[in-house]
Amino acid sequence: MNSTKLSIVKSTAPVLKDHSREIGTRFYNLLFSSAPELYNMFNQTNQQRGLQQEALTYAVYAAGENLDHLKNIEPLIMRVAEKHVALGVKPDQYPIVGEALLQAVKDVLGDKARDEVIDAWGEAYNTIADAFINIEHDLYEGKEQKSGGWRGFRDFCVVKKVKETDLVTSFYLKPEDQQPISSYEPGQYLTLKADIEGETYTHMRHYSLSDAPGKDYYRISVKREEGNEKVPDGIVSNYLHHHVQEGDTLPFAVPAGDFSISNEDLPVVLISGGIGLTPLMSMLNTLAETGQSVTYIHATQNSSVHAMKEHVEQLASEYQNVNSYVCYDSPTARDRDMQNFDKEGFITLDWLKSILPSNQADFYFCGPVPFMKAVNKALKDWSVPEKQMHYEVFSPVSILEEQKSEKPSVTTSR
Repeated sequence: MNSTKLSIVKSTAPVLKDHSREIGTRFYNLLFSSAPELYNMFNQTNQQRGLQQEALTYAVYAAGENLDHLKNIEPLIMRVAEKHVALGVKPDQYPIVGEALLQAVKDVLGDKARDEVIDAWGEAYNTIADAFINIEHDLYEGKEQKSGGWRGFRDFCVVKKVKETDLVTSFYLKPEDQQPISSYEPGQYLTLKADIEGETYTHMRHYSLSDAPGKDYYRISVKREEGNEKVPDGIVSNYLHHHVQEGDTLPFAVPAGDFSISNEDLPVVLISGGIGLTPLMSMLNTLAETGQSVTYIHATQNSSVHAMKEHVEQLASEYQNVNSYVCYDSPTARDRDMQNFDKEGFITLDWLKSILPSNQADFYFCGPVPFMKAVNKALKDWSVPEKQMHYEVFSPVSILEEQKSEKPSVTTSR
């Protein structure tokens, strides 16, 4: 890409960010009009909530701004590529997406979208698309050729369904073909392709693997999403909770994701909020048996919605390398009587300093966006090095956009 076009892309990237919601909304309208079959790949609940629209354009903005130094946004690229492979994105779909995206930019920006701007962004998009296609080709092949691996979707039987709380249920899955299954990194996820009676399109969802690898089954733990007048119910989570029973089969893609344990030398601190415990439970179960020092901190409302509490307590009692702490923001009277939590309220930096020996640890955190922002800020205020902070976001909206000056945002979608 010549220097003139590169300069145009980098100088106009902030304009895309400023109009991210409008461009994203227009893009999806155009995309689904020209290729309605792609409805099957997108989380329609997040579409209704308006989450994906903004996330899409923000990712394009980040790529454009760093087009001459894509290494700067390697975490973003790899995370999106893993999602694409989990969803089964194909190379021939990129031109369809590119055409809709450029038209959306034209429609929203109007006179600001001069011919030279659209031409430069068209070339930039092709550069970015080629990079993704090459990365995803390697990922597809690597996952398929791995022992027990596969491409596309494979049928799994629900061999056990366990109610963890009123809102969280675990599903134990074994392959219907009774052949070996691929191992995975603690923190990765499975992708479900749900064909639900009465629904026009297939629904794709990513669910974190919530147990340690190395077993002859996979386990996912799913929170039933309750809606309200503004936010719809979780279509797939309610389907799993109310309709899927032991003995039923469900199609899943091979384990994917870039959220995993990356350092064996430092102590590990796992911090989860609500259903954010699922990938960290896989990490905790794995680390407990390795002997590596691990502290697990979980924040939720109270014991009535605290999934896997007894299991964590058992690990902490059996393994000397495991410590656990619980933070309830709305403890019940019974919780107070039993003193079964360590802090009332929210996780704060002062409290973290009081329970952890130092900030010299690898921190992994996951949970709702407000929770993630609070933890992220606390760790930064404690001067935890960026390379020792790892996270998974269940919402497509980035937790780090407000700190974009420090590092590029990473987006993902559950």
